Amino acid sequence: MLEDKEDNLQNNVGTEETSGSTEEKNNSESETEANSAPSPETIETDSGKNTKEVVEDKSAPIDLETKDEGKLKESSTQKAPEKEESPEEVGTTEDVVKSKKSAETTEEKEEDVLEEIDESNAEDAEDSDNHQRHHIPMPDYHAMSMENLVGELQRLVRNEKVQAIKKHVDGIKYEFDQKFQEFIDEKKEDFVNSGGNEIDFRYNSVAKRQFNEVYSDYREKRNSYYKNLEQGLKSNLAQRLEIINELKALVNVEEDINTTYKNFKDLQERWKNAGPIPRANYNDVWRTYHHHIEIFYDFLHLNRELRDLDFKHNYEEKLKIVVRAEELVQMEDLNKAFQELQTLHKIWKEDIGPVGKEHREEIWDRFSNATKLLHQRRQDYYKDLEKVYEQNLEKKHEIIQAISTIATHIASSHKELQQQIREVEKLRDSFFKAGKVPQKVNERTWASFKDAVREFNRNKNNYYKNLKKDQQANLDKKRALLELAVSLKDSEEWDTTTQEMKRIQNEWKKIGHVPRKYSDKIWKEFKTACNHYFDRLHALKNEAHKEEIENFDKKNACLENLKSFQLSGDKSKDLAAIKEFIAEWKEAGRVPFNKKSINAKFNKILDALFKKLDVNRQEAELLKYGNKIQQLANNDNDYAISNERTFIRRKIDESKSEIRQLENNLQFFSNASEDNPLVKEVIKNINNHKESLATWKAKLKKLNILENNLIKEAEEAENEQDSSADEE
Repeated sequence: MLEDKEDNLQNNVGTEETSGSTEEKNNSESETEANSAPSPETIETDSGKNTKEVVEDKSAPIDLETKDEGKLKESSTQKAPEKEESPEEVGTTEDVVKSKKSAETTEEKEEDVLEEIDESNAEDAEDSDNHQRHHIPMPDYHAMSMENLVGELQRLVRNEKVQAIKKHVDGIKYEFDQKFQEFIDEKKEDFVNSGGNEIDFRYNSVAKRQFNEVYSDYREKRNSYYKNLEQGLKSNLAQRLEIINELKALVNVEEDINTTYKNFKDLQERWKNAGPIPRANYNDVWRTYHHHIEIFYDFLHLNRELRDLDFKHNYEEKLKIVVRAEELVQMEDLNKAFQELQTLHKIWKEDIGPVGKEHREEIWDRFSNATKLLHQRRQDYYKDLEKVYEQNLEKKHEIIQAISTIATHIASSHKELQQQIREVEKLRDSFFKAGKVPQKVNERTWASFKDAVREFNRNKNNYYKNLKKDQQANLDKKRALLELAVSLKDSEEWDTTTQEMKRIQNEWKKIGHVPRKYSDKIWKEFKTACNHYFDRLHALKNEAHKEEIENFDKKNACLENLKSFQLSGDKSKDLAAIKEFIAEWKEAGRVPFNKKSINAKFNKILDALFKKLDVNRQEAELLKYGNKIQQLANNDNDYAISNERTFIRRKIDESKSEIRQLENNLQFFSNASEDNPLVKEVIKNINNHKESLATWKAKLKKLNILENNLIKEAEEAENEQDSSADEE
């Protein structure tokens, strides 16, 4: 009941009614008993039978002796509730039930939209700046990263009214908390997989720290704002309740009606300027105020001229609102249209009084129908939006499935896994950009997404955990090679060490990755050791290269002398001279690799001279080899003769192998004539290899003789030393 609500409102602000006589209180009590408080919809419509009944019943106890009083009572009697149609008139009982349910559903929908408008207007009524929240864009926070969410929160807190951004801040906080929880869970899992204890996990997030600072700033501003606002709201509420009390008292004051009407207008002006009140009290205070406005206008039936003038003005203003509301139904921007509709309802409710009873129902129906049409358009829009959300849900399910597929088929190499990581990152971005999903499945979809990403991260971490074990084993292998390279870097066993260093380098290349923190260091150490050895080797070769150039100059001079040599006709004397040329040539030593063709030129001239002297090929080779034997005899290297023997035996084996192969090939030509060119070629090759074999065997024999002679000389020298020792 309105009187109960009035009492509650008075108690809320700590005030009591002290004015008015006992008779007024009794009248108020009788009014309360006689009439139930109108519903919010009844009062808001400013029309309809219920409103009229309440107003007329409320006016009944007023003791005014006028001619219009009877008419008013008669009108009250005539406005009794209309009877419902009988079942026969509307069809079967089932049809009646369906009709009632349909009507109830329609009424519920109308109540919902009006309640939504009332709640929004109540919120705006607390502060004139509250309406700005309708004009602040609401971006898709779900698609933003944590850093972008922090930036958006900073922008809102710095640039917008703190009371107008609550929904925006709540949306940002919800998305940030979800993303940060996913992020911190991933970091914790990485920490545990790396061998850490979960209880020791700590993570310092710059984004989280910045968010907390900005959000704390928002909370402080908001609390300060509402703390200051609360005092003003309570004071304004007390003023409005006082205005209502004065309005109630107008109908009981015995004074000139014009004076009363002037006081009424003053109260209306004071009401407009009374300021905002708490949103929780907004609708009840307005209904109470409007109720007593209705009573006063019924009281004005004593002066129809004043009342009708007001009714006409109010009707014209409400008609403008209705026309605008009907225009809003066709507006393309639904959100903007609905926001303006809320403003129209607020003006209808707060700024414009009632109209004549003959227009109340008709004008309210027009306004109500326009509201319902716009609401229906809005509902259809939300239904279409829900379909879009369903499509977004399908996209997100596909993305979740794609991530799950990757998670169950984790790559087996670092390169491929890095590619999968990039793919998952793209899928995560696509998930956040896919748009909103139906609210009822939002939490479940988000949980499925987090589970899929977490599964991928778990499998990824397991791979790298195993990879670290392999990398540690690789590190141990490379450390062993490093130690070996360091031990050889100063070696002067050039032939064996060079081969070993090359082998070490090849082994190093075959070993896989090592832990990143050791990778650069161990590689630099290994490279330094290898470079140290090969720099020494190259320096030695450069020195040897100078000597080879000098050798080439000597051989070139020897070659020129050989070219000008003329045979004397004395074979033994000529052979002795040729041996001297050979000895000089051998003594000159090695020449650069790219100058080795000079050896072929020298041998070619020797072969021509031997031919002139009627010396066969084998003898010529042995003559050339004689100088080599002499060099070996004078060589201090104990392994020189052994290495030479190994070389000759290998050549003997190669010659034998070639002869066997050619003789086997010759069997394929068993039916062919010896004049066959192919047969001749094979036989020629066999004979050449046999000659080479004989030559190599002769060289081996000479080498063995040399070795035996050297052994005998060594034994004789040892015996002489022993004899000298005995004589002493």
